[in-house]
Amino acid sequence: MTKTIEHAVIVGGSSGIGLATARKLLGPGMKVTITGRDEEKLKNAWKNLGGAADKAAFDAGKPDEVSRFFERLGPFDHLVLAASGGKGLGPFPTLDLADIGSGVDEKVKPQLSCLQAALPTLSRSGSVTFISAVSAQLAVPGIAGIAAINGMLLTVVPILAMELKPLRINVVAPGVIDTPWWDFLAEEQKQAIFTDYAGKTPVGRIGRAEDVADAIAFLVCNGFMTGQVLTCDGGLRFAA
Repeated sequence: MTKTIEHAVIVGGSSGIGLATARKLLGPGMKVTITGRDEEKLKNAWKNLGGAADKAAFDAGKPDEVSRFFERLGPFDHLVLAASGGKGLGPFPTLDLADIGSGVDEKVKPQLSCLQAALPTLSRSGSVTFISAVSAQLAVPGIAGIAAINGMLLTVVPILAMELKPLRINVVAPGVIDTPWWDFLAEEQKQAIFTDYAGKTPVGRIGRAEDVADAIAFLVCNGFMTGQVLTCDGGLRFAA
């Protein structure tokens, strides 16, 4: 009997959580395609995966490129939406509210655009996993803008799970994770933040991309999970 091979597409799969998820899902029963807008970065990720994944370069923020990719792709089973952004941080009294709009353009709209374009060829027995962030669940000064952006994804998932059923739709909300997302900071500043959050987090450390990849893989593979927010933050939301 021939074993069915499923196909997972990871938008934003060239680094961090997306790349770790590709590594986790790749195997005899799962074909993986990673995407990203930087061709060189994507090529390096592909090499990191031993050339075992497929790859496609396009900008998830450009709907015409998104449409062309999914039209060429053909039928597939699972969609992981790891497109990210970093706008919206800072004290609210001085926060540039335009950054919230920019953050939506960087993260929320690309994720929704990819899902919309994928629907004609995405298996109805498959899954969609959005990547949000625990900032949408924390009451911490200085994150109102980025929390508003990430909160949109937490809000829309149960609605889409009902509207697009039986397609399973979930969202992972990572905590503080050591990924290239933090590279906008100087190394010393980044390590100070990591040390601070490790001290606040009940598990005593910050997260790794592989921790979140495990959570994503669970949602992809568990056929009884839909409409759920899976928070992967080491318990930070209870202590911050």
